[in-house]
Amino acid sequence: MKAIFIGLLAIIAFTFSSCSKAPEWADPEAHEKTEQLREQYTKLIVGTWHYESISEKQRVFEQLTFKADGTFSGQRKWQARQLVTIGGEEQYTDWEDIPQINGTFAGTWSLRWERNSNGVGENRLYLYAKYDNESYDYLPYSTNALFGFADANVLRFAGYWQDSQGWTTYQRGEVEPSF
Repeated sequence: MKAIFIGLLAIIAFTFSSCSKAPEWADPEAHEKTEQLREQYTKLIVGTWHYESISEKQRVFEQLTFKADGTFSGQRKWQARQLVTIGGEEQYTDWEDIPQINGTFAGTWSLRWERNSNGVGENRLYLYAKYDNESYDYLPYSTNALFGFADANVLRFAGYWQDSQGWTTYQRGEVEPSF
């Protein structure tokens, strides 16, 4: 009888505890601003973007394809050369791929609003991906990047190849590298 009584109490407690109730967020402001950020930019980010930069010693190409389900895939081509002195003359070596950085990769992405270490709110783009070649030790993305903006033609965040203002700017569209 005691076991039946305890069982009934457990059922009643479970019934009352399973009533739907709005979730309580640790930081309601961060949750609200994250939802606003996602509402404003997710549809704009979804699609294919590319970035290319060529300097005297480095050539970089990257293409990223973001999907609405929070996954993304990409490809990277990165080459470098050195300025060397041969017979008293300076000349560049041949272009060489940067080992274990070139290739295709896939992972997840997410937009979030969060407070930095000074308590100031920032828009962030989380990117995490692994190369398709499992023997690579290097991750193409494991970053919590400062997010600038996205529109119909441009995606801007604080990526690996930053301009003088600290941004990497991607252009919309699927293209092949020029090198």
